Amino acid sequence: MKTQKLTLYNTLSRKKEEFKPINKQKVSLFVCGPTVYDFSHLGHARTYIMFDVIVKHLRHLGFKVFYLQNITDIDDKIIARARDNGVDPKELARQFEKEYLKDMKTLGVNSVNKYARASEYIPQIKSQIESLLKKQSAYETKDGSTFFDISSFPSYGKLSNQKTEELKDEGGHYHPDKKNQLDFALWKGPKPNEPWFPEGRPGWHIEDTAITETNFGPQYDIHGAGLDLIFPHHECEIAQMETISGKEPLAKYWMHTGFVEIKKEKMSNSLGNFITIRDFLKTNKPEVLRYITLSKHYRSPIEYNDKIIQHAENTLKKLYSFELSDDNDIRKRFQEKMNDDFNTPEALAVIFKHKKWIPEIENIFGISRKVKKEIPKEVKDLLKERQEARGQEDWKKSDELRKKIENLGFLVKDTDKGQKIT
Repeated sequence: MKTQKLTLYNTLSRKKEEFKPINKQKVSLFVCGPTVYDFSHLGHARTYIMFDVIVKHLRHLGFKVFYLQNITDIDDKIIARARDNGVDPKELARQFEKEYLKDMKTLGVNSVNKYARASEYIPQIKSQIESLLKKQSAYETKDGSTFFDISSFPSYGKLSNQKTEELKDEGGHYHPDKKNQLDFALWKGPKPNEPWFPEGRPGWHIEDTAITETNFGPQYDIHGAGLDLIFPHHECEIAQMETISGKEPLAKYWMHTGFVEIKKEKMSNSLGNFITIRDFLKTNKPEVLRYITLSKHYRSPIEYNDKIIQHAENTLKKLYSFELSDDNDIRKRFQEKMNDDFNTPEALAVIFKHKKWIPEIENIFGISRKVKKEIPKEVKDLLKERQEARGQEDWKKSDELRKKIENLGFLVKDTDKGQKIT
């Protein structure tokens, strides 16, 4: 199929732009992965399902995408949780990393080329810090910590569209020796109650730039994550890497997914209003969560409740009933919607308008028709009644019963061997 122009919304420019990779058809894409101290929740799932779809669509268009995702396995939250549980932080991180990867496999998120653990990039992290110290964009404090001096980077705040003087303290992380409380940690000095890290440990932001520089160099095509990471995390990544390399932008395109909300509040671990992927999958199929994600534009919020689950289940039944088609016109319209900032709701609207199943639903959206559907008693009774009507050559009643069956999410075909239902 002929490649059409692809546009995407760039958080950095705050507008839609035509997608033009740095290196022709090769695309370097990085998405912030999980901090592995707990089970991942539906907010995480929304981001990772969506970028799975984005990557699959890019590959469908002919782009050669290398999808890199980090695993934050050194972090204050991991240390605190490990201390509470009386275990080694590394042991805790490995446990929840395993659970995360298991969740992703179940959800069909299989487009990632490489998962990179922060703990395996300590030499690169230290090298970046040394570079920042030499450029006098960082300074050390007497407790062994190192901070980035934001006054050395005048455009700090450009991604979140904020002025430095209007910014608030970075999460309230007060330190008596900071020049400016907005200065952020590159390295955190050792603490008496943290025997696992005798030399201290890296700050969160420097972990990601060490990983991306090692794998992609100082600049790459797309950086993705949830909306909540724009500030301070991505702002800090930009300041670090652009200072080290002297090149900008760090990423040509910045993409951010909207929140999953419960009663208009962002689902998050800190608020305690989260539902884990694991718990969701105890009572719901993975396809339901993928459909919920795709039913809203990736930059819009999703209000999570029982109603949206029921709607997804009912709509999927209809989707599964559609006849398989390779209609190029439908596929072209589907692609046009996806090429407009990955507009999955509009792409789905094309499918439901024509009531046809095209290969892209499975290949890009990751929703399989190979789902075994239990035929409810109501449908079985209607099939029996329809068979009787056909035996009596009551074609009007037969057609009426066919429509009733289709409204319940099942497709009836008449064959030489009788009725066939899918």
